[in-house]
Amino acid sequence: MSITIRAVKALGQGQVIWDTSVPGFGARRQLNSVSYILKYRHAGKQRFVTLGRHGVLTPDEARRKARKLLGSVAGGVDPVGPKADSLAAVINEYLSHAQKTLRPNTYRDTRRYLLECWKPLHRTPIANLKRRDIALGLADIEAKASPIIALRARSAISAMFNWAIREGHDIPANPVLGTNRAEEKSRDRVLSNAELACLWQQCRDDDAGRMVRLLILTGQRRGEVARMSWSELDDLDRKLWTIPGARTKNKREHTLPLTDAMIALLPERHRDYVFGQGIGFSGWAKARDRINGLDDFRIHDIRRSVATGMAEIGILPHIIEAILNHVSGHKAGVAGIYNKERYLDEMRALEKWAAHVAMLVN
Repeated sequence: MSITIRAVKALGQGQVIWDTSVPGFGARRQLNSVSYILKYRHAGKQRFVTLGRHGVLTPDEARRKARKLLGSVAGGVDPVGPKADSLAAVINEYLSHAQKTLRPNTYRDTRRYLLECWKPLHRTPIANLKRRDIALGLADIEAKASPIIALRARSAISAMFNWAIREGHDIPANPVLGTNRAEEKSRDRVLSNAELACLWQQCRDDDAGRMVRLLILTGQRRGEVARMSWSELDDLDRKLWTIPGARTKNKREHTLPLTDAMIALLPERHRDYVFGQGIGFSGWAKARDRINGLDDFRIHDIRRSVATGMAEIGILPHIIEAILNHVSGHKAGVAGIYNKERYLDEMRALEKWAAHVAMLVN
């Protein structure tokens, strides 16, 4: 069928539709805008060209433009030339493929690394990129962000180059190979009692502040708190929060007893997700940046600090593991299944931890 205005408006984020009357003519939505695109082959290579945005062009105008460009291709002329092989163009190609094959969270991170971390090289023709360009880019990412971000960005662009080679792009070899890898060290940063109190006191009465305080009181992962939904709090009368297995790292459902201090941090119910604008919360970087007085602090340090603090006030190791939803030792295998209810009762030790936190901040 032909691409119509109705079909274009119905496109979801990341979706592409192809016109049946003009081969290679399509429309793709990225974020909030839709662009008309043309896919064609020249000299044995597949190329993409953006024709223009919807609103500037109508479907009929974009279709006529596509036909004209295809006429040039048929005459042996590449209407775009080397620009179609820029790093940015190949990244967009790759992301269209990756969205269908990667898990949503992995795709989201991959997209961020490729579009943000490697932006300085986006205009460079992909065939011109050398190992030195990648090495300098990695050094810049490490200096501006962190070794971990540089490592993740390296993996993302290496996977993209491998895919591009298999797709027939004119790249002699993956230029990432042979570049230095940032060293990924396990962090052991634990906040002192004074630092934990400092962190608590700097939390504002907004979504970010309430969530940081919930992390301190619960020890859960930041993603589990950020995407907490009201449906997970159906047992709120019994003071229980049930995180489904689809949202936990070990894929096991996790039920956590709630204290009065935790419940007091929950906002009024007026959306599906407890925090954020109806899609969960994603502003952790800004939340961290507004915290002062804590050297080398990261949000995940809270979870490690909570585990250490619980041990210091006498909560037993297997109860801490149960609270953090770690699967090892006492919770592994069949024993973990049969001990589930007993652990639920023992996890009420969170009341002891909440009282300790209250003592620190007051």
